[in-house]
Amino acid sequence: MSNEQKKVTVEELLAKAKKPAADAMVLHPFYRGKVETALKCTVRSFDDFAIWYTPGVADPCKAIEADPELVYEHTNKWNTVAVVSDGTRVLGLGDIGPKAGLPVMEGKALLYKYLGGVDGVPIMLDTKDPDAIIETVLLLQPGFGGVNLEDISNPKCFYILDTLREKAEIPVWHDDQQGTATVTLAGLINALKVVGKKMSEVKITFIGTGASNVACSRLIFGWGADPAKCCMVDSKGILGKHRKDLEMRKAEYVDKWRLCETTNAEGREGQMPDAIKGADVVIALSKSGPGVINPEWIKTMNKDAVVFACANPVPEIWPWEAKEAGAVVVATGRSDFPNQVNNSLGFPGIFRGTLDVRAKTITDEMCFAAAEAMANQISDKIDAEHILPNMDDWEVFPREAAAVAMKAQEIGVAGKKMTYDEVYEQARKIIKRSRDLTQMMMKEGFIPEAPV
Repeated sequence: MSNEQKKVTVEELLAKAKKPAADAMVLHPFYRGKVETALKCTVRSFDDFAIWYTPGVADPCKAIEADPELVYEHTNKWNTVAVVSDGTRVLGLGDIGPKAGLPVMEGKALLYKYLGGVDGVPIMLDTKDPDAIIETVLLLQPGFGGVNLEDISNPKCFYILDTLREKAEIPVWHDDQQGTATVTLAGLINALKVVGKKMSEVKITFIGTGASNVACSRLIFGWGADPAKCCMVDSKGILGKHRKDLEMRKAEYVDKWRLCETTNAEGREGQMPDAIKGADVVIALSKSGPGVINPEWIKTMNKDAVVFACANPVPEIWPWEAKEAGAVVVATGRSDFPNQVNNSLGFPGIFRGTLDVRAKTITDEMCFAAAEAMANQISDKIDAEHILPNMDDWEVFPREAAAVAMKAQEIGVAGKKMTYDEVYEQARKIIKRSRDLTQMMMKEGFIPEAPV
C-alpha cells in the first residue's frame, strides 16, 4: 500500500470514528430522551382503572404487607434496576456533573431494556458525598430489584460498592468495576487462544488503576494470571513497593497498595513505556486518546502481542496504529471497530439471570460464569478480529443469564430455584419481547424515523 493510499484509509477510518458523535448531536435533541414509561397491562376500558388503581389495588397491597416477598409477584420490582450516578467520572469526560451525565445513564437504561429485557431507571444524584449516595440507594431499594452504580469516581466507588453490598437486601453492582472486568476477562480468554498463549504464563501490563482496571486485574488474577508477572501503571508510573506516595496513603488507596505489594515482582520502575516493554498483553483503561499509547511502545512488546485500548470515547491508541506496530489482537470499547470489549455485552445478561433467580448479590464467581459463557458463545468463529460475540448475536445474553443464575444457586445467594433451561427460555422470551416491541414501534411510527 502506498503512502497516499494509506493516508486515504486513515482519513476514512478517522471520519468513521467521528461520525457517532456528530450523529448524537442531531438525534439526542430530536428524540428528547431515549427511554420512556410504557404500559404492560391491558386497558380495555376505564373500568380497568379500578383494578390497576383504587379500589382494586388495595388487595395486592395487603397481600404484600402480609408477605413482603409477594412484591416480586405483584409489581415490576422483579425486573427493575436503578442506574445510579453522581456524574463524577462519566466515560472519558471526568466530573461533568449529574445533569451532563444523564444522557449516559439513559443510554444504559436503553441497553438494559433492548439487550436484557430489564427496565432500567436513570437516577442522577446531586451529591458527591459517598455516605449520602449510600443512604439514598438504601432508601430507594424497596422499589427496585437491583442497583447499577455507574460513573462514580475512584476511590469512593470502592467504598460505596462494598458498603452497599454489605447492607442492601437487593443486588448492587458497579458496572465500571464488575461489568468491565467480566467482559475484559472474556475477551482476554479468547485473545490468548488466538495467539496461543496461556493465562498463567503471560505478562500483562494494566494501563490505568481506576475502578475498571482494579476490578479487571482481580478477575484476571482470579482466572489464573500470575500477579507477580504483571505490572500496573497509574498517572505517576509503575506500581510497586517503591511507591512511597501510595504507602503513605494506603488507608485511602487500599486496592492500589495491595496491587503494589502483589504485582511487579521484578521491581520495575518508570512510566508507561517501561511497563509495556516485554509485555504479552496491554489492557488500557486510562484516559481518552488517541496518542496516550505510542505505537513505538507497542513495538517493544513480546511477539504476538494483545492490546486492549478501551478508554472511552476514544481509545488510547487507534486500532490500525497498534496493528501496524505489531499487535496481533487489538480491541477497543467501541462498536465501530472489531473486537468491542464493552460492558454492554455483560450487564444486560448478568442482571437478567440475577433478577430471574432473585439473587441477593452478584459475586466474582457469577462474573466468572458470565465471562465463560460469553467467551464460549463465539465458538469456532474466533479469530484475531472476532474474540467476542457482538451485540447482534443476542443469544449471548440469555446464555449469560442462565450461567449466572446457575452459579447464584450453586453458591447459595439465589432466592428462587430454576433449571438452566427454565432460565434460558424465560430470558430468551423476555429479551425477544423487548427487541420485537422496539421494532414494532419503529415500524408503526410510534418511534419516528431518525433524520440521519
